[in-house]
Amino acid sequence: MFYHLQVGPKSNARIVYSTATSGTCPGCGWPQRDCKCSSQRAANAAVPDRIVAKLRMEKKGRGGKTVTVVFDLPRNEVFLKDLCAELKRACGTGGAVSEDTVELQGDLRERVREVLLKKGYIVKG
Repeated sequence: MFYHLQVGPKSNARIVYSTATSGTCPGCGWPQRDCKCSSQRAANAAVPDRIVAKLRMEKKGRGGKTVTVVFDLPRNEVFLKDLCAELKRACGTGGAVSEDTVELQGDLRERVREVLLKKGYIVKG
């Protein structure tokens, strides 16, 4: 079922908004907005030799709690889980992995920066 919003008189009607998709993905057959190919491919991306990790601190949308976020990392599930576990152990705090980021509870940017630099990563932020 698709919905169309049309504006103008009947003879000059044009579609302003439509829920119809532009087609299906040739790889997986899903509609392009729900394509499963890119998410599967990205989860096992190769880990480059030179890793640039970016740090930031977030508070917004977390009930006032501070979170340290390491982002723009390679999208490799095994790599991210191992890195998250190592950072949690080194900082003595909780954390989680989501897409290409590692989130750690608290403002731990200095400790995280030290750990990442010892591993040979380039750290920004």
